[in-house]
Amino acid sequence: MFRYHKNMGGSKPPLVVLTGPTGAGKTEVAVRLASRLPVEVVSADSRQVYRGMDIGTAKPSREQREAVAHHLIDVVRPDEHYNAARFRVEARQAIADILGRGRLAMVVGGTGLYIRALLRGLLPAPPANAAVRRELREVLRREGPEALHARLKEVDPEAAGRIHPRDPVRIIRALEIQRVTGAPLGAPSHWRQSRPDWALLLVGLTRPRPSLYEALGERVDRMVERGLQEETQRLLAAGYDPSLPAMQGIGYRQFVKVIHGELSQARAIHEMKRDTRQYAKRQWTWFAREPGIRWVDVEAAGGHDGVVEQVEKWIIQEKLLPLEG
Repeated sequence: MFRYHKNMGGSKPPLVVLTGPTGAGKTEVAVRLASRLPVEVVSADSRQVYRGMDIGTAKPSREQREAVAHHLIDVVRPDEHYNAARFRVEARQAIADILGRGRLAMVVGGTGLYIRALLRGLLPAPPANAAVRRELREVLRREGPEALHARLKEVDPEAAGRIHPRDPVRIIRALEIQRVTGAPLGAPSHWRQSRPDWALLLVGLTRPRPSLYEALGERVDRMVERGLQEETQRLLAAGYDPSLPAMQGIGYRQFVKVIHGELSQARAIHEMKRDTRQYAKRQWTWFAREPGIRWVDVEAAGGHDGVVEQVEKWIIQEKLLPLEG
C-alpha cells in the first residue's frame, strides 16, 4: 500500500512529464534519473509505438530499456491505427500500474498532441459531415492532396505540421473538423478539462538551436549508418504500403524513394535533416503554448547530468515520490 504527501495537490497522485523537441536528450535524462529514483517511463512518441520501426524512430536502445522499464513502445504493427485517444487510455493505465507498484511514472516524449490529450482529455470528435466531405473529396480529385494540405496549413498550421501532404484521409478529416467546429484540432474547445488528474511536474528540455540542429544532423547520419535503408526494405518486403501513415515518417518516406530509384541516398539524407529541423521547430511552437512547463537548457545545465540533478531536485521539492506505509 502506498500513500502520497498531503501537500502534493490534495489526493492527486504524482506524475512527471519530460518533453521538448526531438534530439534534446529526453531519453538519456530519463535513463540517468532512473538510476537515482524509482522511475518507470511511459513513452509519448507517436512513432515509437510501431513494431519493426526502430532505427528511423530513434527508439531507446536495448541497454536503455533494460536500465529502466519503458511502456507504450512496440505496441502495434505499422499498418494498425494508433491515435491520441488510444494513447490516453493506455497511458493512463500504464501510469496507474506504475503507481500501484510504488514507483514514479515519467511520461517521456515529444508528441505534443499525445501529452495534451493525456493531461487534458479529449472531447468526442464531431461526426462525419457528408456535405463537407464531398466538397473536400472533389478538391482532392481536381487539385490533389497537396492543395488540400495547403488549405489546412492556412486554417490549422499545427495539424498541417503533423500530417503529411500526401495523407488525404487525415487532411480531409482535419479540415472537416475545422469547418464543423470553427476551431483547429488543437484549440481549447477540443479538450475536456483544464486541470490534469495528477500532481504534475512538467519539464521541457531544450538546447540552443544551432547545437540542436547539428546534433540532429549527426543523428540522421547515425541512422543511415545503422541501416535505415535496410530497415525500410524489410518493412516493404513485409508488405507494408508506403502510403501508410507509419511509413510516411521522416526517414522512411525518403528511403522508400531511394529503394525505388526515385531519390539518391545523398538527397534523402539532405531531406531527412531538413525535415527533422522543421519538425523540431514545430515542436517548439507547440510547447511554447503549453502552460506550466519548466524549461531546462541542457547545455546551460551542464549536460545531461546537470539536468538530472535539477529534475531530481524538483521531484523532491514537490514531494512527488510515493511513501510506503
